[in-house]
Amino acid sequence: MNIIIDKKSGIPLYIQVKNQIMEQIKNGTLKVGTKMPTERELSTKLKTSRNTISAAYKLLEQEGVIVSYQGRGTFVAEEAKTWKRHSINDRLLKIIDLGLEEALEMGLSSDEFLALVKDRVKEKQDIIKNINAIFVECNIEQAKEFAKELSAETNLNILPLTIKELKDRDEKTEEALNRAQLIIATFNHVNEVKTLISDLDKEVLGVAITPCLEAIVRIAKYPKGTKFGLICISSEFQFKVESALKSAGLEVNIEATTSKEIDKVLDLINTSDAIIVSPGRRKEVAGLVNDGREIISFDYNLDQGSVKAIISKMIELKKI
Repeated sequence: MNIIIDKKSGIPLYIQVKNQIMEQIKNGTLKVGTKMPTERELSTKLKTSRNTISAAYKLLEQEGVIVSYQGRGTFVAEEAKTWKRHSINDRLLKIIDLGLEEALEMGLSSDEFLALVKDRVKEKQDIIKNINAIFVECNIEQAKEFAKELSAETNLNILPLTIKELKDRDEKTEEALNRAQLIIATFNHVNEVKTLISDLDKEVLGVAITPCLEAIVRIAKYPKGTKFGLICISSEFQFKVESALKSAGLEVNIEATTSKEIDKVLDLINTSDAIIVSPGRRKEVAGLVNDGREIISFDYNLDQGSVKAIISKMIELKKI
């Protein structure tokens, strides 16, 4: 992490530190789940007071950019959403009012204006149905679910792909990428996807995902001190689960593994009171737990605000 402080700039030092950390998260230098240096380590490196770093970290944590775990350290949290939510209804009503006023001034009736709007909307819907898109996630099970959900919401033709498939880029994947007009990924994968397809002239849009409330409620029902075994594909997923539980106000004792070795997985299962799994490992773990213990699948759903923003962003980019 490279931070340069200018003590003559007039900008408070903690703001300089905070802004440079934020910028490194945005450009992908600091990725989701990256452990941050301690306040003491960073203050020593930058030759500034610990209070300066503490103030910068506090601001970043308040904004949800970093998150701290007692005894473990401070980590980069989810990337900020690319598009902020707006009061959609208010904005659209103002646009509609302006359009109607213009139409009436030009001699159109309100019924003629309404018919024109309906025809235009149908025209856009027909174009959207012919657009090919790709949804990229780290595991194929989640990619398929998100692609299916997004297709239903937007009417786009969406093919699911994994990060690994982008890295390998076989002939079939290359053909799909060339055919697609749009690439969509969850926010924490956007920078990686952009890097992997940097040789292609493709726009990469991000969507946010939210943890399934049912899984959090099921975990919350267990008494304090329960040992949960988390079996997932990536350490990033582990970080997401822990962040989601902390955001829900739950202090949970979790031991996790991403290992595919059966002995290690069984060892964690046998020493845990309850099992949490990522969608990509749900079927595998279900075949190993046969004593009636609960298996909690920690699923994620697409954020509806992000889904709606996809269409708006496509129009902004003149895709339709």
